[in-house]
Amino acid sequence: MQEAARAIRAHHTASTVTVYQAYRPEIGLPAARDGRFPSVWKRDRMTWIKPSFLWMMYRCGWGLKEGQETVLAVEITRPGFEWALRNARLSHYVRGLHENQAAWKRELRRAPARVQWDPERDLRLQPLPYRSLQLGLSGEAARRYADEWTVAIRDVTPLAHEIHALVRGGDLDAATRLLPQEALYTGQDELIAHLLG
Repeated sequence: MQEAARAIRAHHTASTVTVYQAYRPEIGLPAARDGRFPSVWKRDRMTWIKPSFLWMMYRCGWGLKEGQETVLAVEITRPGFEWALRNARLSHYVRGLHENQAAWKRELRRAPARVQWDPERDLRLQPLPYRSLQLGLSGEAARRYADEWTVAIRDVTPLAHEIHALVRGGDLDAATRLLPQEALYTGQDELIAHLLG
């Protein structure tokens, strides 16, 4: 079956969706320990969440990049995730989707969330021919994410390192078995129709 060119693939339940972020240990470890972001986590800055585990591994280098040594799985409410999607705008201008560049810039400035579609990654972190969601949260969306939507935070750095070791050793089957089970997000068609430029 051919993958949709742009789609949300995520580990999700009837009530939650899991997204990934990576932080330096001073932020990531307290967040995982306490199940909420610490006071040093800046609620007034843009924060990017990624439903794709392998895209997060590409971004943080399996938790080995400086400043991204602690990989977090953040379980958030589906209503919160969907609110962010409904209020998001594309991070880039698309002719035909937007009235013009000035209108797109105005919408983007007002939007509490923005979306980028980036090539999904395989176990060797090579690009695949379809794209996965990155969701940037700022202002109201970032505050809601940290203070209302977050259900649980887990440190998945050991899992990242274990999968990476298997990939380096050439055991892709074993590495695949350890990956979080991600599936197409149910009900996404209407949620992302305005984000498919």
